[in-house]
Amino acid sequence: MSATVVSMARSMLVGAISVAASAAAAEMSLLMGVRKDIWFIKDELETMHAFLLSTEATKSKSMVLKVWAKQVRDLAYGIEDCLDEFMVHVASQSLSRRLFKLKDRHRIAKHIRDLKARVEEVSNRNTRYNLITTDASSNVEEVNSYMEDIRSHSASNIDEAELVSFVNCKEELIKMMDVNSGDDLSKVICIVGMGGLGKTTLARKAYECKEDIVNKFSCCAWVTVSQSFSKIEMLKDMIRQLLGVESMKKCLKELEGKAVQVDDLGMYLREGLEDKKYFIVLDDLWTIDAWKGITHIAVPSRNNKGSRIIVTTRDAGLAEQCTSESLIYHLKHLETDDATDLLLRKSRKTQEDIKNSEKMKTVVTNIVKKCGGLPLAVLTIGGMLTSKKLTEWESIYKQIPSELESNPSLEALRRIVTLSYNYLPSHLKSCFLYLSIFPEDFEIKRRRIVERWIAEGFVRAKVGVNIDDVGISYFNELINRSMIQPSRVNMEGIIKSCRVHDIMRDVMVSISRDENFVFIAESSVTTSVEHNFRHVAYHGSICQNIDMDWRNVRSLTGFGERSIGPSPKVCSHDIRMLRVLDLVDTKFQVTQRDIDNIGLLVHLKYMNIRLDEDCAYVYKLPRSIGKLRYLQALDIRDTYITSLPTEISKLQCLRSLHCTKEVLFRALDPVEPIDCLYATLCVPKMFTPLVDPGRRAEVTAERCMTCSSRWSMSMGVRVPRGIGNLKELQILEVVDIKRTCRRAIKELGKLMQLKKLRVVAKGATLQKCKILCAAIEKLSSLSSLGVDARSLKLLDYISTPPPLLRTLKLGGPLGEVPGWFRNLTNLVKIYFKRSYMKEGGNTMEILGELPNLMLFHLDSNSYDGDKLVFTTGAFPKLRKLEVLDLNRLKEVIFEEGTSPNIERIEIGRCSLRSGIIGIEHLSRLKEISLDHHGQVARLGMLQREVDAHPNRPVLRLRWDWSHHDLDDIVQG
Repeated sequence: MSATVVSMARSMLVGAISVAASAAAAEMSLLMGVRKDIWFIKDELETMHAFLLSTEATKSKSMVLKVWAKQVRDLAYGIEDCLDEFMVHVASQSLSRRLFKLKDRHRIAKHIRDLKARVEEVSNRNTRYNLITTDASSNVEEVNSYMEDIRSHSASNIDEAELVSFVNCKEELIKMMDVNSGDDLSKVICIVGMGGLGKTTLARKAYECKEDIVNKFSCCAWVTVSQSFSKIEMLKDMIRQLLGVESMKKCLKELEGKAVQVDDLGMYLREGLEDKKYFIVLDDLWTIDAWKGITHIAVPSRNNKGSRIIVTTRDAGLAEQCTSESLIYHLKHLETDDATDLLLRKSRKTQEDIKNSEKMKTVVTNIVKKCGGLPLAVLTIGGMLTSKKLTEWESIYKQIPSELESNPSLEALRRIVTLSYNYLPSHLKSCFLYLSIFPEDFEIKRRRIVERWIAEGFVRAKVGVNIDDVGISYFNELINRSMIQPSRVNMEGIIKSCRVHDIMRDVMVSISRDENFVFIAESSVTTSVEHNFRHVAYHGSICQNIDMDWRNVRSLTGFGERSIGPSPKVCSHDIRMLRVLDLVDTKFQVTQRDIDNIGLLVHLKYMNIRLDEDCAYVYKLPRSIGKLRYLQALDIRDTYITSLPTEISKLQCLRSLHCTKEVLFRALDPVEPIDCLYATLCVPKMFTPLVDPGRRAEVTAERCMTCSSRWSMSMGVRVPRGIGNLKELQILEVVDIKRTCRRAIKELGKLMQLKKLRVVAKGATLQKCKILCAAIEKLSSLSSLGVDARSLKLLDYISTPPPLLRTLKLGGPLGEVPGWFRNLTNLVKIYFKRSYMKEGGNTMEILGELPNLMLFHLDSNSYDGDKLVFTTGAFPKLRKLEVLDLNRLKEVIFEEGTSPNIERIEIGRCSLRSGIIGIEHLSRLKEISLDHHGQVARLGMLQREVDAHPNRPVLRLRWDWSHHDLDDIVQG
């Protein structure tokens, strides 16, 4: 009996092994075929990208080619998706795991065969219709010639702006040229600004100013460089203008009988200009190579006659390579009043026509805002309105985006704006079009957009360079090229956020829609979308039903101004190719159910569900988060999540992890005993008829948060063991040290790439605090550190601080700063809160010695003294002082020779009964701000001191004088 059983078991085992071997052999055969096809479509993808680059300049001239390029682009997207699927389900898994997922293997294999067939069909289509038959270079020349005509027309059109603001601009430019200086040195002056701003017009004003400029030079020349120019023809033209027609004839006669070379013409021109005082305008410069080519060939290397060259360009970075910063003139946009006057004058209307109608005033204001201070936009739209009645202006305003695409009268404006986009390098075009996701006039944070660019694969990594730094360089390049506008710049001069000009955005949205790049859902009705869009943005109601193929969508972004009910299903297999899920600006509810299936989105690289307190009811990350192996950025701030799951340690691509816990307990307030009782008893809300269903998600989230955190008011989140596996992590906030185990705290010291760390150590044991300090000492890349504790004495356990620390935020009683603060030579910003530092201690002495400190922030009784004294020689780089909510402080004193670079002083929630003393010693002071509940004695005297200050600072008051002044009678 036993022998029979053994024989049967042996037979079953042999059969199982045989089946497994057959399956493995079939899988290997399938895999080999798939890999062969993968190499084929990879090669095809590379060729497609090259083709799309080569057609950028010519597709606008051929509708057939444009359609074919769109089809190739869509196919390229499909190939990229297929390659991503292959990497996730095949290439990155072991054979044993692939055997259990044969269905995915076969699906991908079928997809690859379909793609191969589509590639062959696209190739055959080109053969059938002879799509690639034109000479690209000749098309580029035609486009550039056409654009030069458009630019000339636009420049003459902007001449009408002279009565508005160009008079002052011309005077400033002439002053910068300084043609009467006696140093005889040659100078290069650059005029920088976005297309349509009037750079050419301003340069023309200087060029035609005979008395002040032209008569001071022996010869002048105007050279339009543009994007494509012939060096030989340019040199001939320069010789004619600078040396005269006869000189041109003489030069050509000397070269008679041989081919005219660039070097021959260049040498003749340089020799002719050697002893002349010349004035040259190089209009519309695009590249540094063009600049070097012109100046090295046509301009003498030595000329001590006081010659001048004016360069107009859209690229501020290029201008910095051409001349010094002091000789760059950044042309500003029109002020609102000037733009309004210009619009009315161009449209043949007056202020009298609109003064009696509030509606018309609003319409005019909206049109001017749409133009964004761009003279060309004001003039072209104003010209379009000339033949329209005032009653039609509102409808015209609403149609401006569509009019830009089709109205011939706006052709010049559209072309000028589009020219900047067309000339972008290929790697910046996708980055720029991606900005069309954001609503009009939206402030886009640099970190947010750079992280999204990286997640989408737009940023190309460079050897030895951090990919974040590459992404930031893309951002700065768009700024320099005047494609986007800085909106917030920190005190170090770093641009932290940007906006897109309204007209630029309208053109961008048009291009983006035309290329099936971004679909913007703005209405609340059901929409049917025929094409495959890669990015979807909801502007308004995210509940809108969009009938489209979601399998191709790579990013989903939401924006909204109001609460609009429950969200759609954001984690679904239908959107499995999703790389970016960004819901931070939406106003709909996100509940636990919405993210429980987050593991389905295996391609996700960027996830931001940081919503406001009325919308985010997520209380835990599901364990399936561990499946998102490519996730790079995770932002779950202000949710009800109190702990990170162990699976977070599997996300080895993670570079930023933002998590702060919601600290309010509104739904569990004791005044609502029913809610509080059920929360305490952990009874699920969905089975509780006594509680308002509209508050069910909120109460459930708070119940789970309460149970897991034990009513903790800490903003921090517990991190698990294994956190040290995240070797790429650069940002981690906020860690609750009390609830995190000692081993996990110790592992923080392994995060050698970490640049920003914030921790909450309230209630943590002494042993944990020592482990934390030891970990902080190991973080050699750390540039920003935040510590909040019941006592900051734990900082005494740090002996060697991170050497690159630039920002330090401290919350909790401190008394005096530790001695190692003297080693913070790179520190730029320091924040204190609830620190109770003593007046007679050494804190101000140590901080005053820091060589690079620019921001000093004191908040919530962080300084426990009557006087805050800035002594002679202290704070050499300080630029901003913020004093908030210091109950005991009565007086701020600046001694002579202190803080020579300070520009701004902000006082809030303080009563300085002895005032601010010594502002006359602050030579660079620009502003004193008295904010909410900020009061200063003898405000009238302070105002007179401000008025008498040679730097003409401003005294800003949030409320009227009687509120801010501590005297009985307002003086002055």
